[in-house]
Amino acid sequence: MGRRALTAIGLVTLAGLALLVFRPAPVPVETARVERGDVRVTIDEEGETRVRDRFVITAPIAGRVARIDLHAGDTVEQGTVVARLNPLPLDPRSRAELAARLEAAEAARREAEARVERAQAAYEQARRSADRARRLGAVGTIGKEECELSELNETATQKELDAARFAAQAATFTLEAARAALLAPGSEDGSAWLRACEHEGGGCLEVRSPVAGVVLRVPQESERVVPLGTPLLELGDPRALEIVVDILSTDAVKVRPGAVVRLDQWGGADALTARVRLVEPSGFTKVSALGVEEQRVNVIADFVTPPGPIADGYRVEAHIVVWEGSNVLKVPTSALFRRQGTWCVFVVDAGRARHRQVEVGQRSATDAQVLGGLEAGSTVIVHPSDQVDDGVRVRPL
Repeated sequence: MGRRALTAIGLVTLAGLALLVFRPAPVPVETARVERGDVRVTIDEEGETRVRDRFVITAPIAGRVARIDLHAGDTVEQGTVVARLNPLPLDPRSRAELAARLEAAEAARREAEARVERAQAAYEQARRSADRARRLGAVGTIGKEECELSELNETATQKELDAARFAAQAATFTLEAARAALLAPGSEDGSAWLRACEHEGGGCLEVRSPVAGVVLRVPQESERVVPLGTPLLELGDPRALEIVVDILSTDAVKVRPGAVVRLDQWGGADALTARVRLVEPSGFTKVSALGVEEQRVNVIADFVTPPGPIADGYRVEAHIVVWEGSNVLKVPTSALFRRQGTWCVFVVDAGRARHRQVEVGQRSATDAQVLGGLEAGSTVIVHPSDQVDDGVRVRPL
């Protein structure tokens, strides 16, 4: 073999060694397989439990409320005295004005009762006249029009009687309010939840519970002077809970009553299940932690599984299911990226990354439904870096 041949062989060998040494190393990548399975699309937000029916008992008058002996967790029955108020002293002018209002209310009630009696008598007469007209009309003594007028008169007098009774009820309530304003000690004519009484040697007003329930909160526990309408305590049934979740209005349009809600991060090991009962028809503005104003809507859900030790005002992580499918061809959402307005992935083929366009349907936080462009068993690159491109050699980790 000649010198030139040996030189050529040496140069080719050196070139091959240089190519092997300086050739770019395969890019290490994380991969996942395209497979069939379940896909569940959810809206994930923090929620809060609350008592479904909450009753706030307030001060019916301005006065000094005695110390409330009830505490959170105590059970009360309907009609139980929950607070006692001593009214603020009235000056002679105010007392005279209230006394005049009481007399006027008593007169109005007597007048309303008299109107009821008169309307009752008119209705009885109209009913008898209508009965006679129907009998005479049946034998042809009077015409059909006269019978209809008698029946119309009967109906009109019945309505007037109903209106008179409603007016009498309103007059009775007005009278009770006038009596409560004067707080006549020993009076038993008040309503079932508000009565004047004698307590500790002086006139006071008993505030009674309108419902049976459990005390949730006592904002006014100590004795103090309170204005009219001050909340004294809150009642409710802690077993009748619901979940309220505020979500973005753009997500709220996807939620329908009856949708399943998965609840976790509530302190227990197992997830709880609830169902959406109501998507409130009105939204509100809320400022996010980043200072951005967002339009949000409350979604109300009821427990399906027993809530266990959860009570009023507890935090939960709510996952509202808006779509789910089984035996769906799916790909990890971390493998998807947008290029020229189209969803794409990198498929590993013979050790190289191959760019491929895909058609995507529903998407969850972890998986996306594949409608076209991929087949089950394909290997895709997840979290592709900027080093990955079509044709680049890759090495799965």
